[in-house]
Amino acid sequence: MVEKDESSPGGISEEEAAQYDRQIRLWGLEAQKRLRASRVLLVGLRGLGAEVAKNLILAGVRGLTLLDHQQVCAEDSRAQFLIPAGSVGRNRAEASLERAQSLNPMVEVKADAESVDSKPHEFFTQFDAVCLTCCSRESMVRINQICHKNGVKFFTGDVFGYHGYMFADLGEHEFVEEKPKVAKVSAGVEDGPEAKRARLEPAETTMVKKRLQFCPLREALAVQWRGEEAAAALRKTAPDYFLLQVLLRFRTEAGRDPCPRSATEDSQRLLRLRREVLEALGVGTQLLPDTFHSFCFSEMAPVCAVVGGVLGQEVVKALSQRDPPHNNFFFFDGVRGQGMVECLGPPK
Repeated sequence: MVEKDESSPGGISEEEAAQYDRQIRLWGLEAQKRLRASRVLLVGLRGLGAEVAKNLILAGVRGLTLLDHQQVCAEDSRAQFLIPAGSVGRNRAEASLERAQSLNPMVEVKADAESVDSKPHEFFTQFDAVCLTCCSRESMVRINQICHKNGVKFFTGDVFGYHGYMFADLGEHEFVEEKPKVAKVSAGVEDGPEAKRARLEPAETTMVKKRLQFCPLREALAVQWRGEEAAAALRKTAPDYFLLQVLLRFRTEAGRDPCPRSATEDSQRLLRLRREVLEALGVGTQLLPDTFHSFCFSEMAPVCAVVGGVLGQEVVKALSQRDPPHNNFFFFDGVRGQGMVECLGPPK
């Protein structure tokens, strides 16, 4: 059993050691202690936010603040499993609090019913990680800049119908990765089956320290696609990156996401924005097919589960400083059932 270290907020009690036994075996005691000492802000409690909240609470962060100023609507019942029936009209964060807390009483879960845009600079610096969903592009860029300057791990993500994404800016991030030890073959030993097996199937591993540099969201969304080098990169870039640009512009113009109740109107707007956004970026509209708008409505629970699983795991990896993080986008295409990691931004 592990005795609790009362002098450190990252200390693990016997009860916590039992609760997190499987995780400690998976990524180690030190990683769990770092996670247990971390406070996270989660903005937006729709379907994706509920998935992320569940994953972080079960992982065992020290504290999680749920922030959402919106009220529960009928559509939330499609993917938001933390909100009990009969909650329409209540604040989303407050309605999610009881079920979220019941997932793991060892985690301090709070609800904040204010708008993220009303929060001052200092509010975000009290957290070790900030994760945004359901936010405008302007808010994401602003909060990312605050986090980047103050060493706070930043994440954002959303689900639009069959499509979802996440983005991470961890600044200058250090982590450890478990690598197999390559057995040394004595000089003069023939390169036979035993020697190959010793190299390919080592019995021991070692921890290797590594470092990655991330770029802010503003730079990742402002990639230039004109020129020969950009044209070569374009052929390897997921179309979902450009779909995200269109959907964020829609959110800015309409003040909401595409809605099934106004499907005809919203489809026309999406097609118009496809032309305007992609032409402004210097790429052809053929990157997104004419039917792309049909798959961008509402939140789909399976897509929330996939993207929320990846996003939650990336927050855990960043806080525990264990294993290589995704640098910097993850896109999920539910139509094809494919996920892809993209590193987009200025040359390093």
